[in-house]
Amino acid sequence: MKQAKRLQNLPEQFFSKLVQDVNQKIREGVDVINLGQGNPDQPTPDHIVKALARAAEDPQNHKYSLFRGKPEFKRAAANFYQREYGVRLDPEMEIAILFGSKAGLVELPLCFLDEGDLMLLPDPGYPDYLSGISLADARFETMPLREANQFLPDYHEITAETREQAKLMFLNYPNNPTGSTATKEFFAETIQFARENEIGIVHDFAYGAIGFEEEKPISFLANEGAKDVGIELYTLSKTYNMAGWRVGFAAGNREMIEAINLLQDRLYVSLFPAIQEAACAALLDSQEAVQDQNERYRKRRDAFLSAAAKIGWQGSAPAGSFFAWMKVPAGYTSSSFAQYLLDAAGVAVADGSGFGTFGEGYVRIGLLVSEARLEEAVDRIGQLAVFQKAEENFIKSY
Repeated sequence: MKQAKRLQNLPEQFFSKLVQDVNQKIREGVDVINLGQGNPDQPTPDHIVKALARAAEDPQNHKYSLFRGKPEFKRAAANFYQREYGVRLDPEMEIAILFGSKAGLVELPLCFLDEGDLMLLPDPGYPDYLSGISLADARFETMPLREANQFLPDYHEITAETREQAKLMFLNYPNNPTGSTATKEFFAETIQFARENEIGIVHDFAYGAIGFEEEKPISFLANEGAKDVGIELYTLSKTYNMAGWRVGFAAGNREMIEAINLLQDRLYVSLFPAIQEAACAALLDSQEAVQDQNERYRKRRDAFLSAAAKIGWQGSAPAGSFFAWMKVPAGYTSSSFAQYLLDAAGVAVADGSGFGTFGEGYVRIGLLVSEARLEEAVDRIGQLAVFQKAEENFIKSY
């Protein structure tokens, strides 16, 4: 059977090649330290697992769920946002349950873009943002994220023609892959930009719980007028180490929430009810595990950056997320450097160019192994002397 064009035209899965390359090295007997992944390495907190076990034993949860999910889960999500961000949400009208936030990111272009319509994406950005655009047969333009601007888009760079045509915009802070965070001033500017140009905002808040500064990362919805122009997507994958559970929700603008629900009514009969009950436990019960996890990532970040500094490896200290965005030494592209590290040091990193044109010159490091393994990875890379050679070549050329 010949596949439909919508499948043939899907973008290549960026991470699939990385997984294949890593697995091949492992089969060859290499002790690979995998810093290219974005999969949390810790187990789901025990009280959430036990909540699932109890709920799974209830025969009522073996039936079809309500199409738009359990009211208890929506109320739990609303209570979570009120507690954590001071944001009031109507559980029925302003929250839609998702099969993980990735599903919502793919669904949204289908909800709001017709063939040929335009949306705006961050560059660098999460590669799967492209999937929904492709399925919707829509177009996109990118907004460069530069270190000089704290990896925030500069709306003044967007042309009048693009402003007029664009219907939807994706943002993501804390940012994957750069680890940067947004400011209140930036979100205020975003809301004004959206109002003036009638653009719907989708804020991917996947790493919302992971921040290293005095204040936690800012919710887009906590800014005045945000619900008038957009929504925020929240996943339990990173906050509670529930990546394999595939559970999240969208919150905010009522018209956008209704569109998600309308599409999902045709695709699903909502999530397994027992997972929804476990999600309630995650959102409402003790958050001690979340605090412990943040401290774990902070220690890993500091250990990695300290080790990297000793070998002359420069990068941006992440303010949020569990990624470090590190510069590639002179003489390499992002792709060639990532391949060299895997072949010569047994260290896997994510090629920055896979996240967009403005990802060239960087690699993404996942802080998802122990401090000792992070330090070992840097030690292996240091033995290659690539940063010392780059500095020596610079001095000679100067």
